[in-house]
Parts: sequence; C-alpha cells; structure tokens
Amino acid sequence: MSYQHILVAVDGSPTSNHAVTEAAGLAKASGGRIRLLNVMDPVAHISGFERPEVYSQEVLPRLRSAGEALLQQARQRVEQQGVPVDTMLIENMDARIAQLVVEHAQAWGADLIVLGTHGRRGLARVLMGSDAEQIARTAPVPVLLVRLPAAADGRAAGA
Repeated sequence: MSYQHILVAVDGSPTSNHAVTEAAGLAKASGGRIRLLNVMDPVAHISGFERPEVYSQEVLPRLRSAGEALLQQARQRVEQQGVPVDTMLIENMDARIAQLVVEHAQAWGADLIVLGTHGRRGLARVLMGSDAEQIARTAPVPVLLVRLPAAADGRAAGA
C-alpha cells in the first residue's frame, strides 16, 4: 500500500516524536506527504476560577504558542527528510480529541493516521491511550500505533 496523505497527531511526547520519525520514513518511501496535527485542549488547563479575560488573554495564547512551537519542531524534523509537510493546530472546545482527529483525517483525505501510543499530560497533552484506541476503532483509514523501542522508554530489553 502506498500512503500519499499521512496524518500524524503530535503532542511533543517521546512516543509522538517517534511517530513523526516513522511517518516521515513511510512518506519518503511512498512519495507521500505528511500533515502534522496538534489538538489544543484548553479545558484541561483551566480550574474554572479564571476570569474570562484572563482565559482569553493569557491561557489561550500560551496554549496556542506551545502548540505552534511543537508543530514547528516536528515540521523541521520532517523537512530534513525531504518530505512535504504542513501543519494544523485545532482548538478543542468540547469534542473528544479522538473525534477531532478522525474528522480532520476525513476532511483532509488522509489514507493513514500515525499515532504515538502514550502521549503525556499537561501543556503538551494531545493523546491519551483511550484517545488512540478510540481513533483506531473509528477511523475510516488504517491507523499505525507507534511505540517507543524498549531501550528508549527506560524499560529493560525483553521486558
């Protein structure tokens, strides 16, 4: 199968970075292109006590900047491989992250979705295991779940 439009959801975690590397290799081999997707999840970063103006003037801009920086770092890594790449930052207000990734894959015409299996929480959080599982179950295209090699994630070989 030759994948021409590969969507990679990124969150800055080691597994996400490994997924970008794997996707770049696939795209290079097949002559395809990559879209890097980051889903901002502002709801995960509010306590409910912020005044609306603080939220809109401080919290959202910080999250946008972090998401854009993450996408640009990943973009540079893909460009170094000579693979065509673009980026998309989506602000999630109330949908499930998995639903947004699947909808974007359909709208863009992706023929493969690549995900790291363990994202991290906090500012760079995009995917949790349950989101990756939900994407794999509902995506209309193949989903490649990428894990870190055992040596890279701190586990002993063979564990």
